[in-house]
Amino acid sequence: MEIRNTPALKTERLILRRFRKEDIPALYAIYSDREVNTYLPWHPLASYQEAERLFAEYAAFYRQPRGYRYAVCLKTDDIPIGYVHLSLEEAHDLGYGLSREFWRRGITAEAARAVAEQAKRDGAPFITATHDINNPRSGGVMRALGMRYQYTYREQWQPKNIPVTFRLYQLNLDGNEERVYWKYWERYADHYIEKI
Repeated sequence: MEIRNTPALKTERLILRRFRKEDIPALYAIYSDREVNTYLPWHPLASYQEAERLFAEYAAFYRQPRGYRYAVCLKTDDIPIGYVHLSLEEAHDLGYGLSREFWRRGITAEAARAVAEQAKRDGAPFITATHDINNPRSGGVMRALGMRYQYTYREQWQPKNIPVTFRLYQLNLDGNEERVYWKYWERYADHYIEKI
């Protein structure tokens, strides 16, 4: 894959770009909201200082030659209202979060679609995404992207250290529709295929 680090993207309503230092208040607002972070792996931020440390992690990431970690901004004001990440690890895992006031407007799917299209242009063979079965709206985002359900598995999720049952979705970007990313199935003994 020939990937630059977080190239700026635009959609009909959105600008997807790197987080900047002046975005720390927006980072804090997104990552400190308990409801927004209920189904995400990390604990909500407890202080502005934690938001500053999180921004430092983004800044370090952006110094790497490759990757996708986007601030999702409306074109109207270019202020972050969410984020989309795509891992370059083996699973090519897609993750996202969005401020509550912007839920149910198709913004997450619009942003994630732009990132998936960039990944395809850059030669990524596929992307995966998982959602907690108690968060079916996230699965709706995955289906809106054309992702297909593959299987369900249960793991002890870190760092929250809670048992979570996940559904794995996959979108093959290179035309190989037979490919399934089986590593989570193999790693976790409690797994099965649902009729969805």
